[in-house]
Amino acid sequence: MIRLPFHSASRVPLRVRSRWLRSTFASDSSSPKGLVTPRHGSAAAWRIQSSARGTDLLGVYADLSKGKLTAFVVLTSMAGYAVAPGAAHVAPLLWTAVGTALCAGSANALNQWIEVPYDAQMSRTRNRPLARHAVAPGHALGFAAGAGALGVGALWACVNPVAAGLGAANIVLYAGAYTALKRLSIANTWAGALVGAIPPVLGWAAATGGDLGAGAWVMGGVLFAWQFPHFNSLAHTLRADYSKAGYRMMSVSRPRLNARVALRYALLMFPLSAALPLLGICDAWLLLDSSAVNGYMAYCAYAFWRRPDAKHSRRLFFSSLVHLPVLLILIMAHKHIQERRKKT
Repeated sequence: MIRLPFHSASRVPLRVRSRWLRSTFASDSSSPKGLVTPRHGSAAAWRIQSSARGTDLLGVYADLSKGKLTAFVVLTSMAGYAVAPGAAHVAPLLWTAVGTALCAGSANALNQWIEVPYDAQMSRTRNRPLARHAVAPGHALGFAAGAGALGVGALWACVNPVAAGLGAANIVLYAGAYTALKRLSIANTWAGALVGAIPPVLGWAAATGGDLGAGAWVMGGVLFAWQFPHFNSLAHTLRADYSKAGYRMMSVSRPRLNARVALRYALLMFPLSAALPLLGICDAWLLLDSSAVNGYMAYCAYAFWRRPDAKHSRRLFFSSLVHLPVLLILIMAHKHIQERRKKT
């Protein structure tokens, strides 16, 4: 078994940030327009030739907040809202979406602000706004703080305190625990999965006035378990980049465990899906539909476990992209069918 060695960055203390901020970036044809590349030793590493304005600045903010990831977080929060018992109301639903988006954007921007020296070393992340010097660190930090304050405040004032607490927990766990653990222990994957489990619980809390029943935790469990086949397959593909930046990932230091954990949590999707009809949230037909969806991802996870190579990791990753939205749609559909039957 070949193990990729950790880059020396994994042993570099926190002062690497200050050194990186003063460092010189070599000028090349791919340098973004407007970036001034200082000469060696210059202190103007963050000087921008012309400030981003209008749509350009909006694009920078979208990149800082990882727009696609934030949209995904909002959708999973809305799924929790839709599955929760009780009638849906437009105003709380919209405020939940806005508050969740702001909290997720804040957490993502803080993550980039903290990890900028390491993002610059990875091909997947070196074009992020801070790594390519499209925005100053202070500006990015101000955006993250403002988005977080507005998001938690909106959830508190317009939804309920439980939802606001979950929104704040999302920021703290992602930007704090998960980001720090990435350089310390493979336990970072479990911390990241816990962050991913929060949005549907937040949506449930928003719909029920803060009452977190067993269904809320099952919905959170579905998102928690799904993170492992999804992320572990992606991490296998990116293991060289992670090693270069000094991140302690299972895919780098313990590749067999990485594949085994992906399979383990893919199989956990079966009892989690079965728990929803048992709790009376959906009708029993969900058992049949969800088994087909969960079965295909479990098959891909089994193949990845048997042979953890690029082909099988890609297959598992793409199956996970299809799996979650289909499963959430099935859960919401079967909840709706059950409610209609109760009314007739």
